[in-house]
Amino acid sequence: MTSPAVNVHATAVVLGTQGFLFVGPSGAGKTMLALSCLAAARHCGLFAALVSDDQVLISVCNGRIIARRPASIAGLAEVRGAGIVAVETIPAAVIDFAILPVKPPFEPRLPPENERFSLPSGDFLPLHRLPLAEGLNSFEILRLILPHNANFQGQ
Repeated sequence: MTSPAVNVHATAVVLGTQGFLFVGPSGAGKTMLALSCLAAARHCGLFAALVSDDQVLISVCNGRIIARRPASIAGLAEVRGAGIVAVETIPAAVIDFAILPVKPPFEPRLPPENERFSLPSGDFLPLHRLPLAEGLNSFEILRLILPHNANFQGQ
């Protein structure tokens, strides 16, 4: 059974075998963080692809959260301050985690335990906060904060 797709303001990517939904308000750094993680994952020899930037069509199919790209923005991403850029995309992916970019000062210092991102369908994704700071390798930090069972294949 598949729920109707709902448009969510987010950026969806696949890194290795895991799907990520970068969430947060406009200007939070979702796209830059996602593009940075894509580049770093590819540099490590992992599969990495953008599904969609800014608008993500989210549905639930057989208990799995699926992200799809709207046709009107397929292959495009907005790099704030630089413009719209062409990026290779895939049409859809299963999403496993939500990622919230956080900027210094990091308050709260420690995130709430078992934090979740609620979807319009009433379903949720495990939410992880990912610090944004100059000189920080966001992809390596992401690998550290994910649960140990969240394997990145190809490492």
